[in-house]
Amino acid sequence: MNTPFGTLYLVSTPIGNLEDITLRALRILKEVDLIAAEDTRQTRRLLTHYDIQTPLTSYFEGNQQMKGEKLIERLKAGETIALVSDAGTPIISDPGYPLLRGCIAAEIPIVPIPGASAVATAASISGLPLHNFVFEGFLSPKSGKRKRQLGVLADEERTLILFESPHRLRRFLEDILDVMGERDLVIARELTKRFEEVFRGTVSEALEKFRNTEPRGEFTIVIAGFSAKEKK
Repeated sequence: MNTPFGTLYLVSTPIGNLEDITLRALRILKEVDLIAAEDTRQTRRLLTHYDIQTPLTSYFEGNQQMKGEKLIERLKAGETIALVSDAGTPIISDPGYPLLRGCIAAEIPIVPIPGASAVATAASISGLPLHNFVFEGFLSPKSGKRKRQLGVLADEERTLILFESPHRLRRFLEDILDVMGERDLVIARELTKRFEEVFRGTVSEALEKFRNTEPRGEFTIVIAGFSAKEKK
């Protein structure tokens, strides 16, 4: 039996280069009744580039509880909605979890539209083992709590993938060195954008680089897991 409800589409968008979007994503963005965007200004640039006229509404961390309830009501009324974040795959370290859970509870259809992800992109070029890995997103902005979080991960043998902002990057690297010791890592900056940069080296080498170079842009950090050699 067909449901009278509309569908929530989780649409992945480019993490930088506007060409990194699928044909299916473009079609869905054109066909839905509404696009719920983390930053309407950012999303409007994408829509303008592809001449998409679909109405936009803001959906971000500060309003996701209130706005989510309204979006669910619209979905229950039969409308279709695309959820997009600033960049990449929705809900991964971005707003959307309450909306997703609300749709699951209401048995509203949810369809993922796969595409770009900073996690997968950085991992793929890291050169570190990827038969399995751990994604931790953003750790705490407070050094004390961040060190405790890193302490929990210190003995993790799988490759670690994290996000960090430019103004915290140096302190973050200092905490890694203090808690985990020397590790190989890869720091990917501004992936797919004009100033894309990939740094490969040790934690100490990364600290030296970013003490001499002001960190700018978005950072995805891939850290080698705890090795058997370190156990001896």
